[in-house]
Amino acid sequence: MGRRKIKISVDTNVLARAVLQDDAEQGLAASKLLTDASLIAVSVPCLCELVWILRRGAKLPKEDVALTIRDLLNAANVVMNRPAVEAGLSLLEAGGDFADGVMAYEGAWLGGETFVSFDRRAVELLAAQGQTAQLLS
Repeated sequence: MGRRKIKISVDTNVLARAVLQDDAEQGLAASKLLTDASLIAVSVPCLCELVWILRRGAKLPKEDVALTIRDLLNAANVVMNRPAVEAGLSLLEAGGDFADGVMAYEGAWLGGETFVSFDRRAVELLAAQGQTAQLLS
């Protein structure tokens, strides 16, 4: 059928159904929509939710989740905030949370100089990547 001229912004549940195929009818509908769309706008909060669903709900290993996000990032019809997504992937692949990487990136983009958290692992991983991070205790 080829790509239609439809430009969409997707909810997390559409991506989750397409990835997990855990509901036959919705999975098929989601996959068809994503294949047919000429542009798929994927927000950063949508990706944070998707990673959470894939890691915590579906219990997928971080490597599989990172590959899924990279596949989306590299799809010709998908647009997203690439630097924020790369920052999230960097932390996820290092053993941390995707959302923490995104928050640190966006915080710095907004003018924050130090990422502050009660999450020791996030602070350690960000510091290991050369970012300024402080553990609040």
